[in-house]
Amino acid sequence: MDVVSDAISAVHLGHPSSHRVRTGGSWCARLEPYDGAGFYVVLKGGCWLLADGGAAVSLGVGDAVLLPHGTGHVIADSPVDAAVAKEKAVPFERWLMGTGTGPRARPDRDELEMLCGKYWLDCSRMHPLMAELPEVVHLPHRVGGHPELRAAIDLLAGELDERLPGSCVALPSLLDLLLVYMIRSWMTEATSGAWPGALGDPVTAAALRAMHSDPAAPWSNDRLAAAAGVSRPTLARRFTTLVGRPPMTYLTWWRLILAATLLRDTPDTLATIAGRVGYGSPYALSHAFEREFGTTPGRYRAQAAGRSAAASPQPASVATADR
Repeated sequence: MDVVSDAISAVHLGHPSSHRVRTGGSWCARLEPYDGAGFYVVLKGGCWLLADGGAAVSLGVGDAVLLPHGTGHVIADSPVDAAVAKEKAVPFERWLMGTGTGPRARPDRDELEMLCGKYWLDCSRMHPLMAELPEVVHLPHRVGGHPELRAAIDLLAGELDERLPGSCVALPSLLDLLLVYMIRSWMTEATSGAWPGALGDPVTAAALRAMHSDPAAPWSNDRLAAAAGVSRPTLARRFTTLVGRPPMTYLTWWRLILAATLLRDTPDTLATIAGRVGYGSPYALSHAFEREFGTTPGRYRAQAAGRSAAASPQPASVATADR
């Protein structure tokens, strides 16, 4: 796998949820912080988003927003500040349920139509690429900008609207695709942050691609330098500068993150997992795992099962709310 795919897979839990909302008039709703990521895509009209500790953001037709850290926020029909939001905002779920699911009212000029949803994430072992995403990733609509993201939005909107056969399979896949494209779009536009730079550097990207494609391989600094087509000192200098740790230190860390993901997501034995992540024995993996995470693999697996159970157990929902 590649770095972005691995970074998402390492934290992804359960099934995402989604709604298509139509509403109008004056409204203001608040979503409290949670362990996950949220998104909004405006299809018609406009609204405002105020994240905790941030500035209000105006959202127009075609705009997409990702809140990758589950930041608490208010969404409203007009600009609000923290004081107004505290007084006016109703809980998001109550607002969503209160809009009803009956026949759609006659559209009006000020109607808002948007897609919104949540991804449940295990934030206990987050890849630094995910960790450095800003609290609010605003991707304004621009003609010709991010065509893959626009295509995914169109497909998702149609799937939610039509209730087509096979939607229970299609919806989770489209929602996962939307998350990938939003992160990818952010990376192409980011003007700061280590990971857009790391993946844009051919030497560092080549070394990362090698490690993530085959983490169990007997990598060394010399082998990674050869895979990147540079000398060992050049790789060490560029990789450490951009990633923040030397290549072999990063590889050790990633192998343990991958082991944690396999403990959470599979019933594989510790011996099997050790082989998959490049450790010669379950004892060696257990020792390294406890040194890194402060707990044994067995205890981690039990704790991870609880986190997974807390994530949404239902598949992506098809809900259209009309107000």
